[in-house]
Amino acid sequence: MFLMFIHIGGDTMIHCKEIIGIFDIRAKSNGSTAPLFELACRNQAIQMVETGDPRSFVVTDRMVYCSPISSLTLKRRAEQLWESAASVETD
Repeated sequence: MFLMFIHIGGDTMIHCKEIIGIFDIRAKSNGSTAPLFELACRNQAIQMVETGDPRSFVVTDRMVYCSPISSLTLKRRAEQLWESAASVETD
């Protein structure tokens, strides 16, 4: 069994299966993602994973995590995990 967790900053790691989306923090005011971000704010379901300015946010079914790591870096990490998992399955 291959466990795939992605480090999103601070002491926070999330299982890849929980991730719905990874977005640039500037997208929180975008027409399609703004309602999701606002709903999370109303339900107090936002967690800052580290102090400082967030550069991205990661959406799961339970929480929105604000991360100081860029969305591009988080995307690359997720892709590397999926590639590793695929190579383990074919071996």
